[in-house]
Amino acid sequence: MISGMMLAVIGVGLLAGVLGAILGLGGGVVVVPALEFVLPYFGREITIQQAVAVSQIGVLAVGLSGAASYLQQGLVRARTGYLLSPYTILGGAVGSGLGLILPARAVATVFSLLLLYSAYNLLRGLKRVEVERTPSRLVPPAMTFAGVMSGLLGIGGGTVQVPLLNLLAGVPIRQAIATSTFIMGLTAVGNALVYQAGGLLDVRLAAGVALGVLVGARAGASLQSRIPAAQLKLFFSLLLIFTAGQLLWKYWGNA
Repeated sequence: MISGMMLAVIGVGLLAGVLGAILGLGGGVVVVPALEFVLPYFGREITIQQAVAVSQIGVLAVGLSGAASYLQQGLVRARTGYLLSPYTILGGAVGSGLGLILPARAVATVFSLLLLYSAYNLLRGLKRVEVERTPSRLVPPAMTFAGVMSGLLGIGGGTVQVPLLNLLAGVPIRQAIATSTFIMGLTAVGNALVYQAGGLLDVRLAAGVALGVLVGARAGASLQSRIPAAQLKLFFSLLLIFTAGQLLWKYWGNA
């Protein structure tokens, strides 16, 4: 019989998958803070680094399933993905290594800033490039930075990689999303291996999150056209701001 804690973990993955599919955000934006706040109710304490480790498996699940679908649709720039993935994999390894050694307060602070940045983008709306253009020379270092953030914070490609591919590499937005998903799966494999080697990856929790994310992503894709995007973005932005405040209070409130 599945325990109440595992049902809650699967529920976290479901929520991450649904919101990720509807809003185009990486599941880690939901998974990491949700695990930190939910698991203590079941008597299970978890550090933010352990939550990030679990989130890597959710990112991997989304990357593999999403990339397969996008490849069938012909949206993935495979050559671009193969050329840029070494930068994100290298950055991911560095970020994951930092996640093993940095204090929890530092990781929580960076993650809170990411949540606020995501909320800002949802409310304001990102500028998008729809016409092909020459890639910037800043693409390789920028993608390495995206990999570092992925490894350190357990996020997918939607938050950092998609804007970089779209605005700096000049890839049209739909293909940028597809190519980012393709790269994301490759990067998450290396990140998960680093956290596993560091002893922070709980395989049971990771499996529950991955299951929920896969089911939730399918449900979110079907719900996307039925839910008013503007209202959902406003609600989720406020939730991200609240969550960032909660994280900062938890790690800095008693400083």
